[in-house]
Amino acid sequence: MAVWRYSRWDGSLDEFSLDAKQALDAMTDLMMEGLTAQEALEWMRQHGFELGGMNFRVMGLEELRDELRGQLESMYSQYSLDHSTDEMSERLDDILAREEEAQRRRHGYESAAMNDFLERRHAPVDRLSDKVERFRDHEFADTEAAEEFAELLDEIDRLRELEQFLEQQGDRFSGRADADYEQAQEIREQIEAMQQLMQDLQAGNLEQVSPEALRELLGDAAAQSLVLLRDLEGSMREQGLLRGDSPELTPRAIRHIGAQALADVYGTLRKGRPGRHETTARGVAMPRPDETRPWEFGDPLDLDIVGTVMNGVKRRAAMGGEAGARVSLEPEDFQIHEMDFNTQTTTVLLLDLSWSMSWAGRFPAAKRVAIAMDQLVRTRYPRDHFFVVGFSTRARELPIRELPEVSWDMGDPFTNLQEGLMVAERLIGEHPSPSPQIIVITDGQPTAYFESATGDLNVEWPMGMGGVSPNAVAETLSTVRRVTRKGCTINTFMLDDAPELVGFVERMTQINRGRAFFSSPGQLGSFLMVDYIARRKLRRGV
Repeated sequence: MAVWRYSRWDGSLDEFSLDAKQALDAMTDLMMEGLTAQEALEWMRQHGFELGGMNFRVMGLEELRDELRGQLESMYSQYSLDHSTDEMSERLDDILAREEEAQRRRHGYESAAMNDFLERRHAPVDRLSDKVERFRDHEFADTEAAEEFAELLDEIDRLRELEQFLEQQGDRFSGRADADYEQAQEIREQIEAMQQLMQDLQAGNLEQVSPEALRELLGDAAAQSLVLLRDLEGSMREQGLLRGDSPELTPRAIRHIGAQALADVYGTLRKGRPGRHETTARGVAMPRPDETRPWEFGDPLDLDIVGTVMNGVKRRAAMGGEAGARVSLEPEDFQIHEMDFNTQTTTVLLLDLSWSMSWAGRFPAAKRVAIAMDQLVRTRYPRDHFFVVGFSTRARELPIRELPEVSWDMGDPFTNLQEGLMVAERLIGEHPSPSPQIIVITDGQPTAYFESATGDLNVEWPMGMGGVSPNAVAETLSTVRRVTRKGCTINTFMLDDAPELVGFVERMTQINRGRAFFSSPGQLGSFLMVDYIARRKLRRGV
């Protein structure tokens, strides 16, 4: 069960502002599910989001409206307004009774003035306010009654508002607590204010909503949430995370998403777990300034100058040398930097975009890993080439800048791994390297393919329950053979353990000599990243 903690607010709006990067983190979680930036923003407005750094959950517009609706229902069930105008009616009857007696004393029973008064008093009327209005121009004979009627006349606008409210919403009140006239007016004003707030929230007119008014009705958390929702998009634009009318993510936002994705993936790894891709061949040597060791014969002379000189000073001091004398160096004083020997590689990640990837959290996990790998390559292995190719019925290269908004192909159940391999083959050919590799993330066997003879695109449902698509499998394996002859390694990460998928992947690995892993969505990042780093890093030192 989720538990949300609301922080205490002192009522000052100036001290309460949105951390746009925390909002971007919340948006990223939604975009991993396949939403665009604009869709994610709207979802956050409507359904709320959590700000982890502030230990606070922002209430969405739907939740705020639900809270207001709950307040309304509470008032409807608590009060009865059936007799809310009785007090005003009794006041008017008392005033008119005294005026009738005064008219009789002044004009008698049969006068025209008396007849006019009686006709006004006893004529049928639908609203109490209309009855009051009839006597607006009446010349009262009773001075006190006239003064009291003037007070009643001053109240006629509020009375009309209450009467109209009762006509529209009076039937909703079913409570046992009878409200008098003033209580009814307060109830009316509160309900109309809440309904106006609900309308503004529904329409997204957040600038029209007073945080103080919302605070009075729903408390501090609601007022804080309103401020954060109101400033959500503006703050993200001001901090350079959104741009355009749509809106869309800026390069800065995309870099932040990549860094967070990489941090999330690494966060699942046990410390010290990532290995290195070992090899006997040398690549490009990169110094490690944080690690040094004594020089040995045959080592490249990449000296740690400070460490080397300090070794000479210590050796001279140990021999009783004079302070401040010139230091001479011996070979045993030499301290050198450790080296990492790396090789350049071209990696193409094939990401299944078929409809089934939307199940069981498969696509968000795969997409997060793709973004994390791009961040890893750009920041740690900048000489490498990394590409992402999406495939369902057709395959296409996915530009890295568009990756955060990529979604599965809605309603497309077919899987054209063959074309995905073709696109990967082309990209590797355009960016050759000594150790190209293809990483496949999929949850299903091939069901779409191009015929080698005609070049026609075909789709093919599996033959029976648990069966395979024989033509799609055959054409895909033919492409695997061609890719293998070009020296490309194919490693496959399966997000489903269906026998038909396992059987196909086993045949593919037999041809390619690559490897296959079955992984749940939650473990995919750990498996893939550890394997990539382990195979990417060459031998340290000589």
